[in-house]
Amino acid sequence: MGRIVYVTGGARSGKSSYAEEIVFNTEKKRVYIATSIIFDAETQSRVDKHKIQRGEEWTTIESYKNLPEKLQDISDSESVILLDCLTNMVSNMMIMEENIDWDTVTQDKVQEIENVIKKEVENFIQFIKRSNHELVVVSNEIGMGIVPPYALGRYFRDICGRMNQLVAKEADEAYLLVSGISVKLK
Repeated sequence: MGRIVYVTGGARSGKSSYAEEIVFNTEKKRVYIATSIIFDAETQSRVDKHKIQRGEEWTTIESYKNLPEKLQDISDSESVILLDCLTNMVSNMMIMEENIDWDTVTQDKVQEIENVIKKEVENFIQFIKRSNHELVVVSNEIGMGIVPPYALGRYFRDICGRMNQLVAKEADEAYLLVSGISVKLK
């Protein structure tokens, strides 16, 4: 059965480095699921730094949805998969799939979008649990700041928070990173 490790923290807390350390401490084949979309020079720079930090020994999958299908060719029972990050996955599914005016969107439409995201996350978690893969999920803990002053920010915070809860609940281990220090949650 697949094993899940959840790693969360604020911006620049060290969560990606910590998750990579977990992966490096195994002898398993390394798979990286990159969920970010490169849309400017700053994002490209971040992606490049992450690639250098990880090194060459990774199979990389660039996607934020349909992840079980993307992993069908990864049949090695000794694989460890790093998903970095759930926050980008949620964001992309909210804004890349449909053209929505978030200031006037109906609550029914918001719920429909959240249900699609939840199904995607649940399907991926169940795929991992049925497999022999180990999964390390990185996500931002975004609920500790101020309430965003705009609708999209509030919807994102709420949906991402619920997806974080879902993954943390299903995880075998969970860690919070604060200033580069890990705190074991479970």
